[in-house]
Amino acid sequence: MKNILEILAGPASFAFTAFALTSTFTPAQSFAIGTAVWMALWWILRPVSIYVTAFIPILVDSFFDLIPEGHVLSQYFSEIAVLLLGSDLICLTWTTTGLDRRISVKTLCCIGTSMKNQIFVWFLASTLLSVFLPNVVVAAIFCPIAVAMLHFVGEKDITKSRLALPILLAIGWGSGIGGFGSPIGSSANLVAVSYIEQLTGREFMYYDWVIRFLPLLAIIFFVNLLFLWAIPVPVKEMKGTRSYFQDMYKAFGPLKKGEWIGLILFLSATILAFARPAFADLLPGWKPAYIFLTLGLFMFFLKDETGHPMLTWKYAESHIMWGMICLFASGLALGRLVIETGAIEQLASLIAAMHLSGSLSIMAISCGFATFLSELSSNTAAASISIPVVTGLTKALGVNPIPYILGSIVAANCAYVLPISTRAIPIGHGLDAAQQIKYGLLLTLITLATTITTCTLFMMYSPLFSEL
Repeated sequence: MKNILEILAGPASFAFTAFALTSTFTPAQSFAIGTAVWMALWWILRPVSIYVTAFIPILVDSFFDLIPEGHVLSQYFSEIAVLLLGSDLICLTWTTTGLDRRISVKTLCCIGTSMKNQIFVWFLASTLLSVFLPNVVVAAIFCPIAVAMLHFVGEKDITKSRLALPILLAIGWGSGIGGFGSPIGSSANLVAVSYIEQLTGREFMYYDWVIRFLPLLAIIFFVNLLFLWAIPVPVKEMKGTRSYFQDMYKAFGPLKKGEWIGLILFLSATILAFARPAFADLLPGWKPAYIFLTLGLFMFFLKDETGHPMLTWKYAESHIMWGMICLFASGLALGRLVIETGAIEQLASLIAAMHLSGSLSIMAISCGFATFLSELSSNTAAASISIPVVTGLTKALGVNPIPYILGSIVAANCAYVLPISTRAIPIGHGLDAAQQIKYGLLLTLITLATTITTCTLFMMYSPLFSEL
């Protein structure tokens, strides 16, 4: 009965929203906003998979003909979806060859015996790897290793372990914030790139992203690390952890041919994506999406040390994150609905009527809105909804939208509370959800205040943050 009510709550909220907004918005605009409410509610209640919810924009547009259906459908295999697919094909071989565990354990061999060292290395490794790998993948790699290590030192009940708490939080939160370190670190970033390119009319190069966001990532990393170090733990030292990882790494033996291929192709795709300005004139169509897809397709032809293909279609078909691609696409499709119906412009004009003044207040609304959406759903959905709103708002106020879009994408990647998306993985490995919510609420407020203040200062004093 509860599940039926949760299912019905979605279309009911859509109908109620559309009816309630008819005096302020046109029917098409109110239907578009109602679609966003429906999707957000199902993302929170989860009566069905969040990936099923991803197809609601197609359903609504087919019934009400809000915009040309092709504009919605095209988002489900856009250029950025191709990038996600290509990256996924390469990273799948990391799992099949064991390269993912090798890299993770090698990174963690430098851990000392103090709890501060433990927290620092887990947090640093999770953050750095999620700059290049999908956040969920990083958390999924590290959590089992962390739990195995904790069991090794005598922590049998992970849910009640005070030593496990900051370590698993460090993995979950580090995997999240590292995502905005590069365009490929999170699909939410690709949403931002798409909107920025539409806004500026030119390609937003990967190095443009890095030089703007790495200083912000360093600041937020440091603030989050201090918070994690402040979580009380019963002991200051743990025994055996360094030797545990060193023994584990020795057991892997030398790098195998398949691991070398997976590593080289991934590094090649990443380097080519960042070096694109050097060959953009020669190969104008070979953008990062097609770089990753090209090298990803090589995996079906190259052989590992056993003579078998690095990747088979049967394995790829069952392991590619199709749901994540659809979820990402749904955000773009929803963005199309609210933009092309004019709902965003109308919403922005209503916010502008609040007579906001001062860059700090506008930045606070932009970042606060993105953080709120990210806590309730995924950072991809948050970026897809918040960036068009911020763009419309700044246009209505007559201010430069770029710094507020950049601030929004940082905020969309900094979510700590609910066990949704990446944050659900540590919970699945034993982290107490109540503890995550308790500490996550406080860290959300601290990080949001840091983001708003830092982005405002960057906008005022750094040309890089206000010009593209």
